[in-house]
Amino acid sequence: MARLDVDFSTPRFQALRQALANGVWPAQAIGSLAAYMKTGFAAGLQDQATGREDGIPHIRPLNLLENGNLTLEGTKRVPSESVVPEDVCRRGEVLFNNTNSPAWVGKSVVFDLPVVCACSNHITRICCLDEVLPGFLAESLNTLRGIGYFKTLSTSFNNQAGVNSKTLAETKIPVPPLDVQRRLVTELDAARAERDRALADAERLLASIDEIVKQMLGLPDLDLPLQAGYAIRLSTAKAGSTLSADYFHPERMQAIKLIQRVPNAPLSRLVEFKREIIKSPGESRYIGLASVASGTGQLTDVTESAGGQCFAFAPGDVLYGRLRPYLNKVWLATFEGVSSTEFHVMRPFDADRLRSEYLAVVMRTNLIVAQTKHMMTGNTHPRIANEDVVNLLVPLADPATQTHIVEETLARQAESARLRANVETVWRNARERFEQQLLQGGKT
Repeated sequence: MARLDVDFSTPRFQALRQALANGVWPAQAIGSLAAYMKTGFAAGLQDQATGREDGIPHIRPLNLLENGNLTLEGTKRVPSESVVPEDVCRRGEVLFNNTNSPAWVGKSVVFDLPVVCACSNHITRICCLDEVLPGFLAESLNTLRGIGYFKTLSTSFNNQAGVNSKTLAETKIPVPPLDVQRRLVTELDAARAERDRALADAERLLASIDEIVKQMLGLPDLDLPLQAGYAIRLSTAKAGSTLSADYFHPERMQAIKLIQRVPNAPLSRLVEFKREIIKSPGESRYIGLASVASGTGQLTDVTESAGGQCFAFAPGDVLYGRLRPYLNKVWLATFEGVSSTEFHVMRPFDADRLRSEYLAVVMRTNLIVAQTKHMMTGNTHPRIANEDVVNLLVPLADPATQTHIVEETLARQAESARLRANVETVWRNARERFEQQLLQGGKT
């Protein structure tokens, strides 16, 4: 049955299909380029392995990165005995994300890991015939995703979009000679490698801020002895507000001891917790947890909207995310707006004693995270309780040292941003060249 949805029938999409089918290079259906196309299998919570040593990685859409890389970070695992040989990924297969939000359907990577893996049912495995290089097919699919082809081609269901195996097999792509494919892939791989190196350098710059803070405060590294368990005195437990074993984790205890070596104070003595409730934010800029990048204090490109009550904040306030504090979401407000109530809005009592900029930097260091990640309560949505936040111990410094730390932080953040911006331009240009060569065969 022919597609009846409006988007599929738009002149723009039909023109794009014609351009793909009638371009400089002969067009072939993906199904004709594949020895096989296999969809993975679903694995809910009850089907997953209980320990990392008990299963094999189960690749899901989040493991396929936008830049064409494959990561196993955060991968769920399934019991080895539940995976049949036909389900095991083979090196050189193209992994195609068949189900996701509309903008991300079509993410593709080449599987080239020396690790036994399987895929979820949201991934289609494609084994290429000799006429097409796996890298070329993956990048062609990524190009189609980037220009919105799969967003329109997909069908929507349950707030998701999908491209089934039949539709994918019928999708046509231009297929140049193998030497041209190899050249295009080599050029794009070089740009990707340059991007990966620059982004790693940018991340190292941001990560080094933690070390700079400790050095300027005169604190040693937060080292922990290797141990299988730990114990506390009963009197210590009785004096605390909780009997949670993790609350007395050696990492948290060590962080507190380090901070106690220098001038310090609990947050309750340093800042006012602003809780100005805004029921209707109107046109005010809204900052939710997704708006703040983990660990860096930078805003992301995510645009969020308020779903209920908000907290008002002003320039110079420090927003500290209390939900899943290990995510380390701390932002120094640079404008007036409203935030999710999952943030604590903090305003220093005495700006001469404690600069907001310094507070934001310190709250992102491991000295604080080493405390908060062992203080969470709740299972589904673990967060740090209000009474624990106010008692967080913060290292202090004289005004000159605070200024030095802030200036060094800003310099490293600026250099990190410069590296990112430059290499993203290189990567964008490389992707555009690949797209132009794919669709026009080198013509301008």
